Amino acid sequence: MLALYLTHPQVRIDAKVPVPLWGLSDEGRQRAEAFAARGVVPMGAMVFSSRETKAMELAEILAAACGALVLTDHLMGENDRSATGFLPPALFEATADRFFAHPRDSADGWERAIDAQRRIVHTVTTALAGVPKGTPAVFCGHGAVGTLLKCHVGARRIDRREDQRRLAHPGGGNGFFFDLDAGHLGCDWTAMEDLKPGWFA
Repeated sequence: MLALYLTHPQVRIDAKVPVPLWGLSDEGRQRAEAFAARGVVPMGAMVFSSRETKAMELAEILAAACGALVLTDHLMGENDRSATGFLPPALFEATADRFFAHPRDSADGWERAIDAQRRIVHTVTTALAGVPKGTPAVFCGHGAVGTLLKCHVGARRIDRREDQRRLAHPGGGNGFFFDLDAGHLGCDWTAMEDLKPGWFA
């Protein structure tokens, strides 16, 4: 079954607000709305989302355009980084590098990459089990767990070189098509502006 994993685009960063509560920035919302208007996600699709605000806002935009409801699951959330909370960009990047480089170790208390991968794969597998045959499925989520899912589907080693920021738009708002059962990637990380209508056909 072909599905689309899509990350939220740019967010409104606020060090005083817990990261899971950050919403889309004006630019991120504009990109999401433009993507939804292009009809890449067909009518009748099922839309799944992390319960983090930025992912839910993306999912709600897509669902409104294709006549769907949003089905949320907190287990689709980003890797748990609550041990450190907000980190300045340079420190965040260094910690994320360690997260990917040593997937069996915790980077400063972060959820381990192998645990986050197991969680997202199980959650997506469970969600797809309830999708009727022939119904498109879209998952709205996050860059790190999306990369871990992509690595699992494509039988690739966990590596930050597989991350969306290295391969597509650095501001997020990227996606890849995949068939979990077949272990097939329809494409690598691709900016939402470059995802074309008809890929679900």
